[in-house]
Amino acid sequence: MGIPHRESGVPDLVRHMPNPNDHFLARSFGVLQENVRRAGPAASAGYTLIGAIAVLGGAGHLIDRWAATSSPWFLLCGMLLGVVVGFYELAKTVWKK
Repeated sequence: MGIPHRESGVPDLVRHMPNPNDHFLARSFGVLQENVRRAGPAASAGYTLIGAIAVLGGAGHLIDRWAATSSPWFLLCGMLLGVVVGFYELAKTVWKK
């Protein structure tokens, strides 16, 4: 059966070994860049969750101040809506097809 080859004709095991001629920092930055690229959707979903809570909670707080209410019901409703919207966006990212 042998070692699997791709289109290039180079065995997978050899192709994934680091080239000794490459500089250490160049390899390190390459690996870092790949990790950041793969983590992008998860980070974006997290920022969306936090942002939705902050923006909608802030809007609720402004409505409470504008309406001069004595209780923070609009703030709480805005934060709850932010959690729902944020988790919806998080679910869309996690279960993307």
